[in-house]
Amino acid sequence: MIREQHEVSVLGAPQNSGPVMSTVVNIQTDTVVPDHIIWSLFNTLFFNTCCLGFVAFAYSVKSRDRKMVGDVIGAQSYASTAKCLNIWAVILGIITTIGLIVLLVLVLPGVIQAAMHHTGF
Repeated sequence: MIREQHEVSVLGAPQNSGPVMSTVVNIQTDTVVPDHIIWSLFNTLFFNTCCLGFVAFAYSVKSRDRKMVGDVIGAQSYASTAKCLNIWAVILGIITTIGLIVLLVLVLPGVIQAAMHHTGF
């Protein structure tokens, strides 16, 4: 058994002198087109100011559909529009959230105090 493990056959050059055949496989790399569907879904649920999140979600779905049929240019166009709408949805959503916080913290206590003073409490 030990003898069998140590036996090594020496491989030399190929026995025939014909041309060496080789196979070349060309793999086409697909262009990655982000469709921003998760971001659009987030904006639809949380920052849907002026329905921008919903419209961005619709464009994201269109981008994914175009990518599935192989239309890379159409997918990029829809993805670019979805990205722009998502950016605006986030900006307007943050501004709206900050505005509501300012309203609750600064304005609402004064209104409550004036209402209590007016009613005689």
